[in-house]
Amino acid sequence: MCLAIPAEIVELLDDGMARVNLGGVTKDVSITLIEEPAVGEYVIVHVGYALSKVDAEEAEKTLALFAEMDEAMGLEVTP
Repeated sequence: MCLAIPAEIVELLDDGMARVNLGGVTKDVSITLIEEPAVGEYVIVHVGYALSKVDAEEAEKTLALFAEMDEAMGLEVTP
């Protein structure tokens, strides 16, 4: 099963890369598939690539659902 998750762009880097925030964890991902990425925008990330932009409200809803699933399974939720 594949999973793509929303992440916020927190810094634009060189060579088509960006640093994103994934639930409190930062990761560098390729943004070469994104048209005009900007800091503060949300993108859908899968295996190190930002695949598309996503509306901030929709991204927050999805992240909240992931947190609910973690909590229901008794996992520690990272703020």
